[in-house]
Amino acid sequence: MKTQIEHARDGIATQQMEAVARIENINIDTLISRISNGSIVIMTRKNNRENNEGNVVGIGKGLSTKVNVNLGTSTLKIDPDEEVKKARIAQMYGADTITDLSMGGNISHIRKSVMENTTLPITTVPIYQAAAEKGLGNINCDDFIKNLKQQADEGISSFVLHCIDRKTFGIMKKGKRIIGVVSKGGSITSAYMMLNKCENPFISNFEEVLEILRQHDIVLSLGNTMRSGCIHDKRDKAQIAEIKQNVKLAKIANEAGIQVIIEGMGGHVRADMIAEYVRFHKKQSDHPLFVAGPLPTDVAVGYDHIAGSVGASMASGAGADYLCYITPSEHLGLPGPEQVREGLIAFKIAAHIGDSIKYGPDERDRSLARKRAMLDWEGQMKYAIDSDRARELSPKEGPCTMCGDFCAIKIMREFR
Repeated sequence: MKTQIEHARDGIATQQMEAVARIENINIDTLISRISNGSIVIMTRKNNRENNEGNVVGIGKGLSTKVNVNLGTSTLKIDPDEEVKKARIAQMYGADTITDLSMGGNISHIRKSVMENTTLPITTVPIYQAAAEKGLGNINCDDFIKNLKQQADEGISSFVLHCIDRKTFGIMKKGKRIIGVVSKGGSITSAYMMLNKCENPFISNFEEVLEILRQHDIVLSLGNTMRSGCIHDKRDKAQIAEIKQNVKLAKIANEAGIQVIIEGMGGHVRADMIAEYVRFHKKQSDHPLFVAGPLPTDVAVGYDHIAGSVGASMASGAGADYLCYITPSEHLGLPGPEQVREGLIAFKIAAHIGDSIKYGPDERDRSLARKRAMLDWEGQMKYAIDSDRARELSPKEGPCTMCGDFCAIKIMREFR
Protein backbone atom coordinates (compact mmCIF):
# COMPACT_ATOMS: atom_id res chain seq x y z
CA MET A 1 0.00 0.00 0.00
CA LYS A 2 1.33 3.41 -0.94
CA THR A 3 1.17 6.33 1.47
CA GLN A 4 -0.30 9.75 0.76
CA ILE A 5 3.13 11.26 0.14
CA GLU A 6 4.07 8.43 -2.23
CA HIS A 7 0.84 8.89 -4.21
CA ALA A 8 1.50 12.64 -4.35
CA ARG A 9 4.97 12.07 -5.77
CA ASP A 10 3.37 9.93 -8.46
CA GLY A 11 0.98 12.80 -9.20
CA ILE A 12 -2.05 10.79 -8.08
CA ALA A 13 -4.94 12.47 -6.25
CA THR A 14 -6.32 10.11 -3.64
CA GLN A 15 -9.85 10.29 -2.22
CA GLN A 16 -8.38 11.83 0.91
CA MET A 17 -6.63 14.53 -1.12
CA GLU A 18 -9.82 15.30 -3.02
CA ALA A 19 -11.71 15.61 0.26
CA VAL A 20 -9.13 18.02 1.70
CA ALA A 21 -9.15 20.07 -1.50
CA ARG A 22 -12.94 20.49 -1.19
CA ILE A 23 -12.86 21.30 2.52
CA GLU A 24 -10.03 23.81 2.22
CA ASN A 25 -10.97 25.19 -1.20
CA ILE A 26 -7.43 24.62 -2.46
CA ASN A 27 -6.38 23.67 -5.98
CA ILE A 28 -5.81 19.92 -6.13
CA ASP A 29 -2.53 20.26 -8.04
CA THR A 30 -1.21 22.70 -5.44
CA LEU A 31 -2.27 20.31 -2.70
CA ILE A 32 -0.55 17.35 -4.37
CA SER A 33 2.63 19.39 -4.79
CA ARG A 34 2.70 20.42 -1.13
CA ILE A 35 2.03 16.89 0.13
CA SER A 36 4.84 15.72 -2.12
CA ASN A 37 7.34 18.20 -0.67
CA GLY A 38 6.21 17.61 2.92
CA SER A 39 4.67 21.02 3.63
CA ILE A 40 1.16 19.50 3.98
CA VAL A 41 0.13 16.25 5.64
CA ILE A 42 -3.19 14.43 5.60
CA MET A 43 -4.36 12.64 8.73
CA THR A 44 -6.96 9.96 8.16
CA ARG A 45 -8.93 7.90 10.61
CA LYS A 46 -7.48 4.52 9.68
CA ASN A 47 -10.42 2.32 10.62
CA ASN A 48 -12.78 4.31 8.44
CA ARG A 49 -11.14 4.99 5.10
CA GLU A 50 -14.17 5.67 2.95
CA ASN A 51 -14.39 9.09 1.34
CA ASN A 52 -15.84 10.76 4.42
CA GLU A 53 -14.76 14.35 4.91
CA GLY A 54 -15.30 14.07 8.66
CA ASN A 55 -12.44 11.55 8.90
CA VAL A 56 -9.83 13.46 6.90
CA VAL A 57 -7.82 16.46 8.10
CA GLY A 58 -5.28 18.43 6.09
CA ILE A 59 -2.58 20.28 8.05
CA GLY A 60 0.04 22.63 6.68
CA LYS A 61 0.94 25.34 4.22
CA GLY A 62 -2.00 27.36 2.91
CA LEU A 63 -4.61 25.45 4.92
CA SER A 64 -6.69 26.63 7.85
CA THR A 65 -5.05 26.35 11.27
CA LYS A 66 -6.07 23.14 13.00
CA VAL A 67 -6.72 22.52 16.72
CA ASN A 68 -5.89 19.36 18.67
CA VAL A 69 -7.52 18.31 21.95
CA ASN A 70 -5.55 16.31 24.52
CA LEU A 71 -7.35 13.93 26.84
CA GLY A 72 -6.50 10.81 28.78
CA THR A 73 -6.09 9.36 32.25
CA SER A 74 -3.17 9.69 34.67
CA THR A 75 -1.86 7.43 37.40
CA LEU A 76 -3.84 9.49 39.94
CA LYS A 77 -7.13 9.92 38.09
CA ILE A 78 -8.73 7.11 36.11
CA ASP A 79 -12.27 7.55 34.82
CA PRO A 80 -12.72 5.91 31.40
CA ASP A 81 -16.32 7.14 31.05
CA GLU A 82 -15.19 10.73 31.59
CA GLU A 83 -12.52 10.37 28.89
CA VAL A 84 -15.18 9.22 26.45
CA LYS A 85 -17.32 12.20 27.44
CA LYS A 86 -14.36 14.52 26.78
CA ALA A 87 -13.82 12.92 23.39
CA ARG A 88 -17.47 13.43 22.45
CA ILE A 89 -17.30 17.07 23.54
CA ALA A 90 -14.12 17.56 21.51
CA GLN A 91 -15.84 16.28 18.38
CA MET A 92 -19.10 18.13 19.10
CA TYR A 93 -17.38 21.50 19.45
CA GLY A 94 -15.13 21.26 16.44
CA ALA A 95 -11.77 19.75 17.36
CA ASP A 96 -9.81 18.67 14.30
CA THR A 97 -7.88 15.89 16.03
CA ILE A 98 -7.74 14.16 19.41
CA THR A 99 -4.63 12.97 21.25
CA ASP A 100 -5.09 10.24 23.87
CA LEU A 101 -2.40 10.62 26.53
CA SER A 102 -3.73 7.95 28.90
CA MET A 103 -1.25 6.57 31.43
CA GLY A 104 -3.62 5.02 33.99
CA GLY A 105 -6.07 2.12 33.96
CA ASN A 106 -6.62 -0.20 31.02
CA ILE A 107 -5.02 2.07 28.44
CA SER A 108 -5.86 -0.07 25.42
CA HIS A 109 -9.51 -0.28 26.46
CA ILE A 110 -9.72 3.48 27.05
CA ARG A 111 -8.24 4.15 23.64
CA LYS A 112 -10.67 1.71 22.03
CA SER A 113 -13.61 3.43 23.75
CA VAL A 114 -12.45 6.84 22.58
CA MET A 115 -12.15 5.57 19.02
CA GLU A 116 -15.57 3.91 19.13
CA ASN A 117 -17.17 7.20 20.14
CA THR A 118 -15.45 9.52 17.65
CA THR A 119 -14.56 9.73 13.98
CA LEU A 120 -11.68 12.21 14.28
CA PRO A 121 -8.05 11.26 13.64
CA ILE A 122 -6.42 9.98 16.82
CA THR A 123 -2.84 10.64 17.93
CA THR A 124 -0.95 8.87 20.72
CA VAL A 125 2.45 9.05 22.39
CA PRO A 126 3.29 5.32 22.35
CA ILE A 127 6.03 5.52 24.99
CA TYR A 128 3.36 6.53 27.53
CA GLN A 129 1.70 3.14 27.46
CA ALA A 130 5.00 1.28 27.50
CA ALA A 131 6.19 3.21 30.55
CA ALA A 132 2.85 2.99 32.36
CA GLU A 133 2.50 -0.77 31.91
CA LYS A 134 6.11 -1.87 32.44
CA GLY A 135 7.51 0.85 34.71
CA LEU A 136 10.20 3.33 33.82
CA GLY A 137 13.01 1.11 35.06
CA ASN A 138 11.75 -2.04 33.31
CA ILE A 139 10.94 -0.99 29.75
CA ASN A 140 13.23 -2.01 26.93
CA CYS A 141 13.49 -1.38 23.21
CA ASP A 142 11.34 -4.39 22.35
CA ASP A 143 8.52 -2.89 24.44
CA PHE A 144 8.64 0.29 22.36
CA ILE A 145 8.48 -1.56 19.06
CA LYS A 146 5.75 -3.92 20.28
CA ASN A 147 3.67 -0.97 21.44
CA LEU A 148 4.13 0.84 18.13
CA LYS A 149 2.94 -2.18 16.19
CA GLN A 150 -0.06 -2.73 18.47
CA GLN A 151 -1.29 0.83 18.21
CA ALA A 152 -0.61 0.97 14.47
CA ASP A 153 -2.81 -2.10 14.00
CA GLU A 154 -5.58 -0.40 16.02
CA GLY A 155 -5.83 2.43 13.49
CA ILE A 156 -3.96 5.31 15.12
CA SER A 157 -3.54 8.25 12.74
CA SER A 158 -0.39 9.83 14.17
CA PHE A 159 2.40 8.96 16.59
CA VAL A 160 4.35 11.47 18.66
CA LEU A 161 7.94 10.29 19.07
CA HIS A 162 10.46 12.32 21.06
CA CYS A 163 13.71 11.88 19.17
CA ILE A 164 15.96 13.78 21.55
CA ASP A 165 19.51 12.36 21.49
CA ARG A 166 22.00 12.09 24.35
CA LYS A 167 24.14 14.90 23.02
CA THR A 168 21.27 17.39 23.02
CA PHE A 169 20.15 16.28 26.47
CA GLY A 170 23.70 16.88 27.67
CA ILE A 171 23.63 20.40 26.24
CA MET A 172 20.44 21.12 28.18
CA LYS A 173 21.96 19.85 31.44
CA LYS A 174 24.83 22.33 31.09
CA GLY A 175 22.43 25.23 30.60
CA LYS A 176 20.90 27.55 33.18
CA ARG A 177 17.18 26.89 32.86
CA ILE A 178 14.82 27.63 35.72
CA ILE A 179 12.78 24.58 34.71
CA GLY A 180 14.45 21.74 32.86
CA VAL A 181 12.44 19.32 30.70
CA VAL A 182 8.66 19.81 30.91
CA SER A 183 7.75 17.39 28.13
CA LYS A 184 6.44 14.18 29.70
CA GLY A 185 7.22 12.04 26.66
CA GLY A 186 10.60 13.71 26.33
CA SER A 187 11.42 13.18 30.00
CA ILE A 188 10.49 9.48 29.83
CA THR A 189 12.60 9.01 26.72
CA SER A 190 15.52 10.90 28.26
CA ALA A 191 15.27 8.92 31.49
CA TYR A 192 15.35 5.68 29.52
CA MET A 193 18.58 6.78 27.84
CA MET A 194 20.18 7.76 31.15
CA LEU A 195 19.09 4.59 32.97
CA ASN A 196 20.28 2.31 30.19
CA LYS A 197 23.30 4.39 29.11
CA CYS A 198 22.14 4.13 25.53
CA GLU A 199 21.01 6.28 22.63
CA ASN A 200 17.36 7.13 21.98
CA PRO A 201 15.68 3.84 20.96
CA PHE A 202 13.57 5.55 18.33
CA ILE A 203 16.71 6.93 16.67
CA SER A 204 18.65 3.66 17.01
CA ASN A 205 15.76 1.79 15.38
CA PHE A 206 14.59 4.56 13.09
CA GLU A 207 14.39 2.40 9.96
CA GLU A 208 12.18 -0.16 11.69
CA VAL A 209 10.03 2.58 13.19
CA LEU A 210 9.56 4.19 9.78
CA GLU A 211 8.58 0.90 8.20
CA ILE A 212 5.82 0.42 10.79
CA LEU A 213 4.54 3.93 10.07
CA ARG A 214 4.78 3.47 6.30
CA GLN A 215 2.78 0.23 6.33
CA HIS A 216 -0.14 2.05 7.97
CA ASP A 217 0.45 5.56 6.52
CA ILE A 218 0.74 6.96 10.03
CA VAL A 219 1.84 10.58 10.37
CA LEU A 220 5.05 10.99 12.35
CA SER A 221 4.89 13.90 14.80
CA LEU A 222 8.41 14.69 15.99
CA GLY A 223 8.06 15.74 19.62
CA ASN A 224 9.36 18.86 21.31
CA THR A 225 11.37 17.74 24.35
CA MET A 226 13.39 20.92 24.77
CA ARG A 227 10.57 23.47 24.91
CA SER A 228 10.73 26.09 27.64
CA GLY A 229 8.84 25.62 30.90
CA CYS A 230 8.64 29.34 31.74
CA ILE A 231 8.97 32.60 29.84
CA HIS A 232 12.33 33.39 31.48
CA ASP A 233 13.84 30.23 29.98
CA LYS A 234 14.79 31.63 26.59
CA ARG A 235 15.51 29.63 23.47
CA ASP A 236 18.85 27.95 24.12
CA LYS A 237 21.40 25.75 22.40
CA ALA A 238 19.48 22.60 23.34
CA GLN A 239 16.30 23.86 21.64
CA ILE A 240 18.18 24.79 18.49
CA ALA A 241 19.96 21.42 18.45
CA GLU A 242 16.61 19.60 18.74
CA ILE A 243 15.07 21.67 15.96
CA LYS A 244 17.93 20.79 13.63
CA GLN A 245 17.74 17.12 14.65
CA ASN A 246 13.99 17.01 13.98
CA VAL A 247 14.40 18.65 10.58
CA LYS A 248 17.04 16.07 9.65
CA LEU A 249 14.83 13.18 10.77
CA ALA A 250 11.80 14.68 9.00
CA LYS A 251 13.65 14.67 5.69
CA ILE A 252 14.71 11.05 6.19
CA ALA A 253 11.13 10.07 7.03
CA ASN A 254 9.74 11.91 3.99
CA GLU A 255 12.19 10.09 1.74
CA ALA A 256 10.92 6.81 3.23
CA GLY A 257 7.32 7.74 2.34
CA ILE A 258 6.25 9.00 5.77
CA GLN A 259 4.32 12.22 6.35
CA VAL A 260 5.83 14.39 9.10
CA ILE A 261 4.74 17.13 11.49
CA ILE A 262 7.37 18.92 13.58
CA GLU A 263 6.42 19.97 17.08
CA GLY A 264 8.18 23.09 18.21
CA MET A 265 8.02 26.55 19.73
CA GLY A 266 5.47 25.39 22.26
CA GLY A 267 5.48 25.62 26.02
CA HIS A 268 6.16 29.07 27.49
CA VAL A 269 7.45 31.86 25.25
CA ARG A 270 7.66 35.61 25.85
CA ALA A 271 5.00 37.39 23.83
CA ASP A 272 7.50 39.57 21.99
CA MET A 273 9.42 36.48 20.80
CA ILE A 274 6.57 34.27 19.58
CA ALA A 275 6.45 35.47 15.97
CA GLU A 276 10.24 35.50 15.70
CA TYR A 277 10.51 31.92 16.99
CA VAL A 278 7.84 30.70 14.55
CA ARG A 279 9.65 32.35 11.65
CA PHE A 280 12.90 30.72 12.81
CA HIS A 281 11.23 27.29 12.70
CA LYS A 282 9.82 27.94 9.27
CA LYS A 283 13.24 28.97 7.96
CA GLN A 284 14.62 25.62 9.10
CA SER A 285 11.81 23.60 7.55
CA ASP A 286 8.52 24.01 5.72
CA HIS A 287 7.01 20.95 7.40
CA PRO A 288 3.75 21.61 9.27
CA LEU A 289 4.53 23.25 12.61
CA PHE A 290 2.65 22.03 15.68
CA VAL A 291 2.57 24.43 18.64
CA ALA A 292 1.47 23.66 22.21
CA GLY A 293 0.14 27.02 23.41
CA PRO A 294 2.46 28.84 23.66
CA LEU A 295 1.86 30.50 27.00
CA PRO A 296 3.14 34.11 26.92
CA THR A 297 2.94 34.45 30.72
CA ASP A 298 3.39 32.20 33.73
CA VAL A 299 0.95 33.93 36.11
CA ALA A 300 -2.36 33.00 34.46
CA VAL A 301 -2.70 29.81 36.51
CA GLY A 302 -6.33 28.69 36.39
CA TYR A 303 -6.83 30.75 33.24
CA ASP A 304 -4.03 29.29 31.13
CA HIS A 305 -6.50 28.52 28.33
CA ILE A 306 -6.97 32.29 27.91
CA ALA A 307 -3.26 33.10 28.10
CA GLY A 308 -2.49 30.18 25.79
CA SER A 309 -5.04 31.27 23.23
CA VAL A 310 -3.42 34.71 23.11
CA GLY A 311 -0.06 33.11 22.38
CA ALA A 312 -1.63 30.66 19.94
CA SER A 313 -3.27 33.41 17.88
CA MET A 314 0.12 35.12 17.59
CA ALA A 315 1.84 31.86 16.65
CA SER A 316 -0.81 30.94 14.10
CA GLY A 317 -0.69 34.40 12.58
CA ALA A 318 3.08 34.10 12.24
CA GLY A 319 2.80 30.79 10.39
CA ALA A 320 2.12 27.92 12.84
CA ASP A 321 -0.14 25.33 11.21
CA TYR A 322 -1.48 23.26 14.09
CA LEU A 323 -2.35 24.22 17.67
CA CYS A 324 -2.57 22.05 20.77
CA TYR A 325 -5.17 23.47 23.11
CA ILE A 326 -4.66 24.28 26.78
CA THR A 327 -7.38 24.06 29.42
CA PRO A 328 -7.95 26.03 32.65
CA SER A 329 -6.46 23.03 34.49
CA GLU A 330 -3.04 23.31 32.84
CA HIS A 331 -0.31 22.93 35.52
CA LEU A 332 -2.98 21.96 38.08
CA GLY A 333 -4.61 18.65 37.15
CA LEU A 334 -6.57 16.69 34.58
CA PRO A 335 -9.34 18.76 32.97
CA GLY A 336 -12.98 17.77 33.25
CA PRO A 337 -15.34 17.72 30.27
CA GLU A 338 -16.42 21.37 30.68
CA GLN A 339 -12.81 22.51 30.85
CA VAL A 340 -12.10 20.59 27.65
CA ARG A 341 -14.86 22.58 26.00
CA GLU A 342 -13.52 25.89 27.36
CA GLY A 343 -9.99 25.15 26.20
CA LEU A 344 -11.11 23.99 22.77
CA ILE A 345 -13.29 27.04 22.13
CA ALA A 346 -10.50 29.37 23.26
CA PHE A 347 -8.11 27.76 20.78
CA LYS A 348 -10.63 27.64 17.94
CA ILE A 349 -10.95 31.40 18.42
CA ALA A 350 -7.15 31.65 18.38
CA ALA A 351 -6.96 29.61 15.17
CA HIS A 352 -9.60 31.82 13.55
CA ILE A 353 -7.73 34.98 14.52
CA GLY A 354 -4.46 33.47 13.31
CA ASP A 355 -6.00 32.62 9.96
CA SER A 356 -7.31 36.19 9.63
CA ILE A 357 -3.72 37.39 10.06
CA LYS A 358 -2.32 34.87 7.56
CA TYR A 359 -5.06 35.01 4.95
CA GLY A 360 -7.18 38.07 5.78
CA PRO A 361 -10.66 38.22 7.37
CA ASP A 362 -13.05 35.58 6.07
CA GLU A 363 -16.71 35.83 5.17
CA ARG A 364 -17.85 34.34 8.47
CA ASP A 365 -17.09 37.55 10.40
CA ARG A 366 -18.84 39.66 7.77
CA SER A 367 -21.90 37.42 7.83
CA LEU A 368 -22.20 37.60 11.59
CA ALA A 369 -21.77 41.39 11.54
CA ARG A 370 -24.67 41.71 9.10
CA LYS A 371 -26.88 39.61 11.35
CA ARG A 372 -25.82 41.74 14.33
CA ALA A 373 -26.75 44.92 12.42
CA MET A 374 -30.22 43.43 11.96
CA LEU A 375 -30.49 42.45 15.66
CA ASP A 376 -30.97 38.93 14.33
CA TRP A 377 -29.89 36.88 17.34
CA GLU A 378 -30.54 33.44 15.92
CA GLY A 379 -28.83 34.47 12.69
CA GLN A 380 -25.71 35.36 14.70
CA MET A 381 -25.72 31.92 16.33
CA LYS A 382 -25.17 30.32 12.93
CA TYR A 383 -21.76 31.94 12.63
CA ALA A 384 -20.62 31.93 16.28
CA ILE A 385 -17.76 29.58 17.13
CA ASP A 386 -19.73 28.31 20.15
CA SER A 387 -23.35 28.84 19.20
CA ASP A 388 -24.60 27.00 22.29
CA ARG A 389 -22.90 29.41 24.70
CA ALA A 390 -23.93 32.44 22.64
CA ARG A 391 -27.54 31.26 22.57
CA GLU A 392 -27.57 30.82 26.35
CA LEU A 393 -26.52 34.45 26.83
CA SER A 394 -28.53 36.18 24.12
CA PRO A 395 -32.10 37.54 24.13
CA LYS A 396 -34.67 36.02 21.85
CA GLU A 397 -35.41 39.29 20.07
CA GLY A 398 -34.91 43.05 20.30
CA PRO A 399 -31.90 44.75 21.89
CA CYS A 400 -29.82 43.04 24.57
CA THR A 401 -29.93 43.95 28.26
CA MET A 402 -26.52 45.65 28.02
CA CYS A 403 -28.08 48.74 26.40
CA GLY A 404 -31.81 48.14 26.63
CA ASP A 405 -33.83 50.95 25.05
CA PHE A 406 -30.63 52.84 24.29
CA CYS A 407 -29.21 50.27 21.90
CA ALA A 408 -26.85 52.13 19.54
CA ILE A 409 -27.82 49.98 16.58
CA LYS A 410 -31.53 50.51 17.19
CA ILE A 411 -31.17 54.28 17.67
CA MET A 412 -29.09 54.79 14.53
CA ARG A 413 -31.42 52.59 12.50
CA GLU A 414 -34.31 54.97 13.33
CA PHE A 415 -32.33 58.05 12.30
CA ARG A 416 -30.98 56.44 9.13
